Amino acid sequence: MKKEVLENGLRVVTKKLANTQSVTVLILAGAGSRYETHKNNGISHFLEHMFFKGAKKYKSAKEVSGAIDGVGGDFNAFTGKEYVGYYVKVASRHQKVAMDVLSDMLVHSRFDQHEIDKERGVILEEYNMYQDTPMYQVGWDFERLMYGDQPMGWDQVGTKDVIQSVMREDFVAYKKALYTPENLIVSVAGNIDHDEAVAEVKKYFKFEDAKKAYGYASLMPNPSLERVFLKHKKTEQAHVVVGYPAYHEAHKDHYAEKVLSVILGGNMSSRMFLAVRESKGLAYYISTSTDDYLDTGIFSTRAGVDVKRAKLAVAAIKEEYEKICGEMVAKAELEKAKEYLKGKLVLRLEDSEEYAHLIGKSELLHGKMESPEEIMEEVDKVTAADVARVSKDLLRSENLRLAAIGPYDDKEEFEEILRK
Repeated sequence: MKKEVLENGLRVVTKKLANTQSVTVLILAGAGSRYETHKNNGISHFLEHMFFKGAKKYKSAKEVSGAIDGVGGDFNAFTGKEYVGYYVKVASRHQKVAMDVLSDMLVHSRFDQHEIDKERGVILEEYNMYQDTPMYQVGWDFERLMYGDQPMGWDQVGTKDVIQSVMREDFVAYKKALYTPENLIVSVAGNIDHDEAVAEVKKYFKFEDAKKAYGYASLMPNPSLERVFLKHKKTEQAHVVVGYPAYHEAHKDHYAEKVLSVILGGNMSSRMFLAVRESKGLAYYISTSTDDYLDTGIFSTRAGVDVKRAKLAVAAIKEEYEKICGEMVAKAELEKAKEYLKGKLVLRLEDSEEYAHLIGKSELLHGKMESPEEIMEEVDKVTAADVARVSKDLLRSENLRLAAIGPYDDKEEFEEILRK
């Protein structure tokens, strides 16, 4: 892994990968939905769409997509809470095409008002899609329950009011404030040469010398005492998220928390899967995972359950939490979870896109690149005593929260389960 900081503050990180003929060029910006306010909630995601609508050299969405399709490449973008990403993955001989297209989009986008007005309909349909997909929506409902009415509690798609009202000048101002060289990472991974990649970044990514205008709002305590969020919806399957507040990404017990999540519900031989799905037949899908941010986190189990037995499923999930709380897990179970984490990391990083994301995110959010070897070393350090201590610290009954979508109206029935 190599890094170079250009004169204007733009950081370039690279990783040469053996045995691949591809290259991924990924741009990450510290401009996710945490940087929004009530007045512009959803602009980060809308802006992501608008970058593909035409700029100086590639003047339309057709020309942008045509340039990448013409070399058999893949391109896409995503909006998270703490950062936004744009990537092009191509055969290594077309690396310059990836640089050319991405730089034109991010430096010279025109934000044509006519295109903005057309894209409103697309994003409103995306908004409706998520509303009609409880599996996704329940996760956002859980975040709202955990964090309340502040950016960490809002979803990335935003509100209909903002989607319908945002104008060209809003995009220009937001881009100027946050898409600055010091707030961007160009991450390049694959069959590459570091010096060549840096030279191409210098050639193509010529930003105005500007400073990042502002950061995200500090996380505020959620004053609400609500422990259950119900959304009544006539569904054939209920969707639940049951979980707790957890550690931030740089916490000393981050990897012990990850191991705990795998033991509980990380795979098909995990406790949640075997107990709730296989033994009791209460869920179709079930998994336990962590959401990790700069100053906060969530530890939760998600499940799609029989609408008539949702309360039994929630009680069964809670039971597994209680069983492992403070437990010294067996050595075999601990080692299996650690090997699972390391094995999945190895498989992910065979893809140049995943490697570019790993080093780019680490540099953007933490100012340093963490290698796979360093991650595996931290995983190996986790002991049964660490898991027991972390489970006892995180899985406190008074902190347990639940979000559910299904044909339900009585919150008290679910609240009673959490109190038991």
